Amino acid sequence: MPNATVLGLDPGTRRFGWGVVSQQGTRLLHRAHGVIRLDEHQVLAMRLVQLERELAEILRLHVPTEASAESLFFAKDPQAASKLGHARGVALLVCARASLSIAEYPPALVKRAVVGSGRAEKDQVARMVRVLLGLADEPVFDAADALAVALTHLQHAPKRLAFAHASLSR
Repeated sequence: MPNATVLGLDPGTRRFGWGVVSQQGTRLLHRAHGVIRLDEHQVLAMRLVQLERELAEILRLHVPTEASAESLFFAKDPQAASKLGHARGVALLVCARASLSIAEYPPALVKRAVVGSGRAEKDQVARMVRVLLGLADEPVFDAADALAVALTHLQHAPKRLAFAHASLSR
């Protein structure tokens, strides 16, 4: 993936983290990051409408070539997992409408890719994201997680592409 701009997504129904990282050759470049803050007093449907609008604007402003998101993990609270699934669904839809391919990575893989341990804490992820991207300050946790997902994609996607090419040539 010599020149790619990846949108990383950390889904949530109250705070939805996003981050954009580019790779130019072997260089990683931070483009932008943030958190979409959704009003928890609004009904879920209205939060999802806000999420769709804000993600579409982020895509318009930063023009990523690919997207990546944390995959769902099994939560103890089925209702919370269901709401999280709705937010992820909106994100997948926005990316699909923009013709972006989207990869999903388990949280433990993202932590291992960025920190070296699948059990890393959020502050460790934020610290390593700051170091890897040369940021002046640590991003807030939701944005740091999204940047970590983008970094994971940049690290793992070339391997998937190489495997796909090898499979096709057989």
